Amino acid sequence: MPTAAHIVANTYRDSVALMQLSVALRELAGVEEASMIMATPGNLALLREVGLLQGEVAARPSDLLIVVRAKTAAAAQGAVAQAQARLHEGIAATAQSGVAAEAIAPRSLGMALAEAPESNLALISVPGEYAAAEAAKALARGLNVMLFSDNVPVEDEVALKRRAAARGLLVMGPDCGTAIIDGVPLAFANVVRRGPIGCVAASGTGLQQVTTLVHRLGLGISQAIGTGGRDLSEAVGGITMLAGLQRLAADADTKVIVLISKPPAPAVAEKVIAAAARARKPVVVNFIGADAAARGRSLHFARTLEDAARAAVALARGKKPPRGAPVPRHANSGRRVCGLFSGGTFCYEAELILGAHHELVDLGDDRYTRGRPHPMIDHRLRNERIVHAARDPEVGAILLDVVLGLGAHPDPAAEMATALRAARKGNRRVALVASVCGTDADPQELARQEAALRKEGVRLESSNAAAARLAGKLAGGARK
Repeated sequence: MPTAAHIVANTYRDSVALMQLSVALRELAGVEEASMIMATPGNLALLREVGLLQGEVAARPSDLLIVVRAKTAAAAQGAVAQAQARLHEGIAATAQSGVAAEAIAPRSLGMALAEAPESNLALISVPGEYAAAEAAKALARGLNVMLFSDNVPVEDEVALKRRAAARGLLVMGPDCGTAIIDGVPLAFANVVRRGPIGCVAASGTGLQQVTTLVHRLGLGISQAIGTGGRDLSEAVGGITMLAGLQRLAADADTKVIVLISKPPAPAVAEKVIAAAARARKPVVVNFIGADAAARGRSLHFARTLEDAARAAVALARGKKPPRGAPVPRHANSGRRVCGLFSGGTFCYEAELILGAHHELVDLGDDRYTRGRPHPMIDHRLRNERIVHAARDPEVGAILLDVVLGLGAHPDPAAEMATALRAARKGNRRVALVASVCGTDADPQELARQEAALRKEGVRLESSNAAAARLAGKLAGGARK
């Protein structure tokens, strides 16, 4: 198929914006595949690996590269022209407003600080090979850092976090996709009210689930600090979680603290839990898959993300935390659940509830996102798998997470509708089960998304854990 490529010299867009633009190009008539990406050596190698780029390209890391594969050469060239137009829409809008584009688009950290000297945080979203250097510059200027970039070596992560700790600063990340700081949602975060519950999480979708459930239960979030997924590993030692815990313990607006992670390294878990016990505030610990039996005077362990949110809300209201729903015993009989997740923590939590008999896939894993946007933005791969799973007579239920919020697809229910309809038509016996992670304040509108999914025959639960339990029951693969 014809492929067209175009270099936009000296033009930068962050990775979330480029993923969204790439998805928009893929939806154009005749387009088979499209990517808008910064032309770093690593990104060029990735495009070659997935077959979107052939031969050498005279592009520099500071250039933006548009690559389109389409059914015809005309369709490919048309998509490239459309991409260029979308890139310049913001500039044109700014010009019409009478404000010079340069005035709102600083080209360096120094220029940005000159315009906003009161800033105390830098969000960095550049290719991984350049991210540590940019984070070091921000720390040197006294800024906290949210490092959205991935593919940062662990030794660089440790060095940055130690440097930040010595300066009384935080490094959230690398690969930190969610945070809410002083009421401002960052990257893939949801719009929630402010309130007395503070969170520190080594899990992006785990943090989204807890913060949205707290909002839906009537309270709000003081701070939601992401750490990056490796923070509680032996190599990193929980540097950011410990620093975030210390900050929330000293924060007058935070009455209850929630700590969230997949199972950490045991020695790091002991260190974090010991620090939590000294916080002099109620602390809810949700290390998914870890022992949830122990309880202390101010330390409360939760089995699931939903349990953690409910416990935090109860404690903030001066009540005893409710006993969480027991994790069901697994039965390896009956038909399977096919779980297709955009959130890795949701997939992991469902595995603990359902067991090994089922097929549960994290479509946000690197092996599925190489050369394509994250499934929170691009639903095409999951839609294909929904239809395929419905044709399998051994699949009794299809389990889905639908994540709303800033950065996510603007209308995920509409994007999934055709696939859900095809699944029901192909197999009337298959149960469609989902949970929607979001709030009434999110741009996608929680109630509208839930109504649209129910219209397509999806059975909804209020949390990922509850949806996993229902899917197991309907498929006959889990029992209470």
